[in-house]
Amino acid sequence: MGQFPLMSEINRRTIRAPINPMDVSTVVSILPKKIEEKKVTLQPGIFQIEAGTFENPAILVVGTASWWKDVGENQPLLEITHSSVVVAKSIVDDYCNGIVGCDMADHMPGLFWLPGKWDAEKIKKERAGDLNIANIKQRNWFAHLVRLADAMWSRSNGNSVSIDDTMKLAARQLNMMNKDWLRDSQTMELVRCVACGYLKNPAYPVCSNCKAISDVAQAEKLGLVFAK
Repeated sequence: MGQFPLMSEINRRTIRAPINPMDVSTVVSILPKKIEEKKVTLQPGIFQIEAGTFENPAILVVGTASWWKDVGENQPLLEITHSSVVVAKSIVDDYCNGIVGCDMADHMPGLFWLPGKWDAEKIKKERAGDLNIANIKQRNWFAHLVRLADAMWSRSNGNSVSIDDTMKLAARQLNMMNKDWLRDSQTMELVRCVACGYLKNPAYPVCSNCKAISDVAQAEKLGLVFAK
């Protein structure tokens, strides 16, 4: 243990060095959904951005973040810093890379970052081009999500569980309120197919899993014709 048994605990504390107040960047969001990005190895490690719109973008100003490297027993932990530019870029990239339908190019949420400290009014006046590009990319992404939802709705035989909240948000933002899967967003009690036991929407007469006809009368009413 040595002569000073508590010295190792003192050396292992995570003590931040003075932070450069000029090292700041701004994350801008026109996504109408609150974002929370967690980076458990960094301090600070939680970044929250409120829901934004094209007319009223949400902003988050970030600074330097740190993590600590273990360089040896009984040695002080070594602080490794990341600039605000690295932090801002990682917030945008990490969030978007985990989103369905995002290609980080032409189809992605309306998120971007700028070096320096910006407010919403200054961004709208001086970075209107960036906002327009973000809006186009976001609408492309929304349209792609709607197409995915259409495919999922068809392949699941109208199972509302297959449509996630982001797809519903996309349809509303594009004013596509006529989608069956959007109107069917209320809670529904699924039933099991009598042939295979697969959970299905009772409003549809054919099982999407085994193709068995569970309701002949309804199938005939819908004019469905099956090979014999």
